[in-house]
Amino acid sequence: MIKAIVLLPRREDMDRKDFDRYFRETHLPLVVKMPGLRRLVVNWVMADPSAPPADYDAVAEDWFDDLQAMEAAFASPEGKAVADDAPHFLDMGRFRLLVGQEEDIPLPAAQPTGR
Repeated sequence: MIKAIVLLPRREDMDRKDFDRYFRETHLPLVVKMPGLRRLVVNWVMADPSAPPADYDAVAEDWFDDLQAMEAAFASPEGKAVADDAPHFLDMGRFRLLVGQEEDIPLPAAQPTGR
C-alpha cells in the first residue's frame, strides 16, 4: 500500500472552526469519490499550550494500492475536483503532499513495571 500524506494548513483569513467545517462538509465528500482510494485517515492537529501554534491544522492519509492507482486517482475528474477545491480553504503556499510506504516496526514485549 502507498499513501499520500497531506499536510493541511488553513488560509490565514479562515478561523479553525470554519476550516474544520469546510473540510468536513465540502472537501472530504470530494476526496472520498476518488477512484482507487482504499482508506482515508484525518489526523486533527491539537493545540499544545506549551508550544507555539502548529504549522498545520490537519494531516490526511490517502491510501492507495500502488503508485499507479494514486496517480490515476489524482488525474481523474474526481481528483481534479479535489485539487480545484483546495484553494478555497488551504494556504497553498504552505500545503505539502508526501508519498510514503508504511513499514510496521515490531515493538519489544512490554516490561513489568515492578509495582
